[in-house]
Amino acid sequence: MSSRPGSSPWLPDLTPVSVDSDPAPILVVDDQPMNLDAIDALLPPTECRVVRAHSADQALLAVLEQDFAAIVLDIKMPGMSGIELADLIKTRPRSRHTPILFLTAHMFNERDILRGYSAGAVDYLTKPIHGEILRSKIAVFVELFRKTRELGRTNEALRLEAIERARAEEALRAVNHDLEHRVQERTEALQRADRRKDEFIAVLGHELRNPLAPIVSAAEVLEEPRATPLEQARARDVIRRQVRQMTRLIDDLLDVGRITSDRLVLRMSTADLAGIIAAAVETSRPSMDERRQRLTIGLPPEPVPLHVDVARLSQVLSNLLSNATKYTAPGGDIHVTAETVAGGGLVIRVRDTGIGIDAAVLPTIFDLFVQVDHGDEFGTSGLGIGLALARQLVEMHGGRLDARSDGPGRGSEFAIWLPPSATTPPTAAAPAGVSAPEETRRLRVLIVDDNDDAADMLSVMLSGWGHDARAAYGSTAALELAEVFRPEIVLLDLGLPVLDGYGVAERLRARPWAADLKLYAVTGRGQDDDRERTRAAGFREHFVKPVSPDILRDALAQEKPRG
Repeated sequence: MSSRPGSSPWLPDLTPVSVDSDPAPILVVDDQPMNLDAIDALLPPTECRVVRAHSADQALLAVLEQDFAAIVLDIKMPGMSGIELADLIKTRPRSRHTPILFLTAHMFNERDILRGYSAGAVDYLTKPIHGEILRSKIAVFVELFRKTRELGRTNEALRLEAIERARAEEALRAVNHDLEHRVQERTEALQRADRRKDEFIAVLGHELRNPLAPIVSAAEVLEEPRATPLEQARARDVIRRQVRQMTRLIDDLLDVGRITSDRLVLRMSTADLAGIIAAAVETSRPSMDERRQRLTIGLPPEPVPLHVDVARLSQVLSNLLSNATKYTAPGGDIHVTAETVAGGGLVIRVRDTGIGIDAAVLPTIFDLFVQVDHGDEFGTSGLGIGLALARQLVEMHGGRLDARSDGPGRGSEFAIWLPPSATTPPTAAAPAGVSAPEETRRLRVLIVDDNDDAADMLSVMLSGWGHDARAAYGSTAALELAEVFRPEIVLLDLGLPVLDGYGVAERLRARPWAADLKLYAVTGRGQDDDRERTRAAGFREHFVKPVSPDILRDALAQEKPRG
């Protein structure tokens, strides 16, 4: 396949397929209408479009309005001669190169001919006009005009394409710059996350090992026969406190995982604000007492019923109190206040006289795994998840958790705002707590766990409470012992080898004597779907290891022994 001369293989859309076939404009200037008619008749209308001018003024006006392929100009005209008119036409940049053919009735001498050429003439036509000569000469300029016009269009298309290409290149540069910037930000974020991960793992090991040392020491004290009753009591307190700390640490880790994977579901119920705060204070009280810190609580005089996830809101307050305790020097003050706000809602504030928060750090303290260096006295203890978890839990209630501080050494304040939807009428409030039973109800309790120590310690603890407790260390032993012991309550580990807890539960229920058997799941798995599965399997409660003695004592207190 051949291409036209001058065509470009990379711009086929810009090269005309054929020369412009529109009639080319020809300006004919003559003061005699008869001459204008003659020239108009001689030029083919498909090739030329004749524009007539009877005077120099009309000719100048026509040149101003449009471009012409050629100008046929009579030399002898009244007023302004053709040569004078040609001089004016050539002074205009746009028409400077328009071909001019002078039309005359006689031959000029050589000097006149040179004068005409200097005025811009490219040729002469004599009257009477010979048609073939006129057409052949005009045809040359028509072809030149058309090619010039096509070239101009092509050049304009090239110019527009160059502009578009420049715009596209600029846009591409902008996109590349933005992409490079985003890649750099992402890379830096990943590097920061990687550093935080390494720091988190190191701190996690530290935080998990920290409670183990006092627990081991306290256990040795309990083994020491020469230990006084006071020393033994202190050892037991240490074990309880450190186990509580480890449990909360693990719970926080699991909760963060549930929230980030959108698997945590709030369990809404109605309770009084005072009871929720009391539960949070109870968790943090041992640490406050150890550091001799003073706690003041200021609540509205009337009960404030709330419709919230009681455990989660108490967890939030406990985290804030733990944070205040940790970063307030011994002998310092911690204040918990609550007040209803105009338009509904509630604000709970936890304020301390501790080391405060630097203004530069304040915007990041709720970020996950962020740890703030508080100097040698307080270090960077903690995993950096407590405040992040607290804010997320508050936001799940539709509320907001904010922090403020006047700077280092000037204390901190954390404010929880709960929306009007979290408050309920006083009539809907649940009892502040369950009264303790007047006397212990003796129950037959079977503890099933493949961890011998766990089963034995639970058995000893329940026996100390006055129950008849027996331990079985696997599924087979549990089924055999149950047939003889006929328990009323079974604390059943789910992760048993050979036959898991669900299988053991099914077989126990098949026994004729087990119609009213109460099953409690005891497991290290505490996800929502795990709880749903035990509920569907007929378990009465789902306890996550380590089981809180208080929770277990209250649960057993609700059970009635067989008559």
